[in-house]
Amino acid sequence: MMPTISSMPSTQRWPSDSHFDVIVVGSGIGGLVTATQLASKGGRPLVLERYLIPGGSAGYFERDGYRFDVGASMIFGFGQQGTTNLLTRALAAVGQKLETIPDPVQVQYRLPHGLSVRVHRDYEQFLAELGDRFPHERQGIRRFYDTCWQVFNCLNSIELLSLEEPRYVARVFAQNPLACLGLARRLPANVGGLARRYLQDPELLRFIDMECYCWSVVPAAKTPLINAGMVFSDRHYGGVNYPQGGVGRIAEKLAQGLVDSGGYIQYQSRVKRIVTQQGRAIGVELATGEYYTANRIVSNATRWDTFNTLLDMPSPKREQHWQQRYTPAPSFLSLHLGVDAAVIPSDTDCHQIMLDNWDDLEAPNGTLFLSIPTLMDPGLAPPNRHILHAFTPSWMADWQGRSPSNYEHHKQQLANQLIQRLDKIFPGVAGAIDHCSIGTPRTHRRFLGRMNGTYGPMPQQQLRGLLGMPFNRTAVPGLYCVGDSTFPGQGLNAVAFSGFACAHRLSADLNL
Repeated sequence: MMPTISSMPSTQRWPSDSHFDVIVVGSGIGGLVTATQLASKGGRPLVLERYLIPGGSAGYFERDGYRFDVGASMIFGFGQQGTTNLLTRALAAVGQKLETIPDPVQVQYRLPHGLSVRVHRDYEQFLAELGDRFPHERQGIRRFYDTCWQVFNCLNSIELLSLEEPRYVARVFAQNPLACLGLARRLPANVGGLARRYLQDPELLRFIDMECYCWSVVPAAKTPLINAGMVFSDRHYGGVNYPQGGVGRIAEKLAQGLVDSGGYIQYQSRVKRIVTQQGRAIGVELATGEYYTANRIVSNATRWDTFNTLLDMPSPKREQHWQQRYTPAPSFLSLHLGVDAAVIPSDTDCHQIMLDNWDDLEAPNGTLFLSIPTLMDPGLAPPNRHILHAFTPSWMADWQGRSPSNYEHHKQQLANQLIQRLDKIFPGVAGAIDHCSIGTPRTHRRFLGRMNGTYGPMPQQQLRGLLGMPFNRTAVPGLYCVGDSTFPGQGLNAVAFSGFACAHRLSADLNL
């Protein structure tokens, strides 16, 4: 007799042929939010994670006494008011809370021609600093960012759930018709069009490109205005807040809340294929041969991995059309460094972005992102040490076909170039390193299970805002997608939104 779900401890592997309400493939933030929301409503989801710990690109690893964030550490969604504080709400739904450290500056830009701008948490202070750099554009700068606030205020006044659920859409429209109409009007818009309406200075327009690129990996003309309204405003509203103990604590807390609420998570469980029967998704087969079934399947893998690799039937035409409009964003060359704290001035901002030439904005090894999370949480490193996480876009094509020795040589060569760039900002850092871990697109593909190590989709050409992004339901009955290749796109708070929406649609479909 197959054991019932309630009789099975969460740390035990399930016997083959076990059945669940929902199976979630992958424990990225989108998948975890989906599962925890379902568990909080009485559902019994199982999350299958290929690695040893949850989180995916929002996970962590430990080396030589350092606790490194796998991905970015510029975190939105931990505010205490409104409706856009999605990480706070996701944790609270399963009885969890995470202490965070507010960052007074979202990011310091170090850009071509000596352009240096700090994005202060205080909105007026940021506008004043940017206006000092472009005094002839002060009025346009305010009008541009104030318009982004209008978008944010619409989002922040409504409950953010599934636009695929008609009763929710009708209820929200009835409660706040002006906000809904305001959002609907801006769904087709991109940031580039808005920027050109208010701003003329070419270098300022390039700055707006960087403002978008730092979280969407595409310039303003390809960035939906809805997304920018959220990011450009929430950094001043809820703010950027670093989780105490590192970004990986978010996934750990969600996984604990999932188990406490009656859900399940099983590690070292790589899904080999999503099984269909008569065109409907009914289960999954693991690489070990174990087989589980569920009423619904949710893939937290990328849509390319989901439909081109995992699904055991031809990709639907709808997905083929989407893949013609969108292409995988690049992966990253990542350096996780442990350095002597003495080489980092105490007034340094936690997050920095560096670019030497505007033409290299989207080029491999062009834009350099830097996080120093130990400025916020010294406990992540040994005493008197700092963590430097530096990363720059890198494409898989540059790493394929190399012999092991050539791969290692190329990796070290590019890492040394990044260290030299850091040494210009922080003299002496090159000689102060006591730990160096180097990750490439191959590393990201191996540990995160993402095609070519990609960090999400980007439009192949200028598109009409968010109208091209798919929602959670797919053309395959019983199969849903969640994460950065579903509406509303990339970013930790965005994939949390995707998780709320996916769980809401599933709850309606399963009558939870």
